[in-house]
Amino acid sequence: MTRSKIISSASVLLVSDVVESANWYRDKLGFSYDKFYGQPPDFCILERDNFNIMLSQVKDTSEIKPNWKTVEKMWNIYFWVDDVEAIYEEFQKSGATIDYTLYLTPYGGKEFGINDPDGYDVAFGQVVRSR
Repeated sequence: MTRSKIISSASVLLVSDVVESANWYRDKLGFSYDKFYGQPPDFCILERDNFNIMLSQVKDTSEIKPNWKTVEKMWNIYFWVDDVEAIYEEFQKSGATIDYTLYLTPYGGKEFGINDPDGYDVAFGQVVRSR
C-alpha cells in the first residue's frame, strides 16, 4: 500500500481583527495574501517562502490565548530559517515587535521571537551546532 505524502501545513491563529493582523504580518514579517474571506472579512491565508499561516477572526477576543500564557516561554509558531541573523535584521528594520533577542539555545540553535498584535509569540531559529 502506498502511503500518502503530506505536502504542506499551516498554523492557524485566532485573531481579534483579521485585516489588521494580515496587514501586520505582511508589513512587519514579509508575508503576503491574495484576499480575505467572509463578509465582513473573517479569514485570511498568508504565505511566505511556501509556508502558510491562516488567520481566523473570533467574535469574543477573550478566546484568544497565546501559548506562553499557558506554558512559560512557549511559542505559537516556530519557523526554522537558513539565516537567522539576516531575518532578525529584516524584522528590526520593518518595526516588528521583538519579544526576545537573538541568543544561543541549549539545544543547538540560535533564535529570537516576535509578538504579533494579539500577543502570539512567533519564533525564528537556525541550527548552529549539532544537538
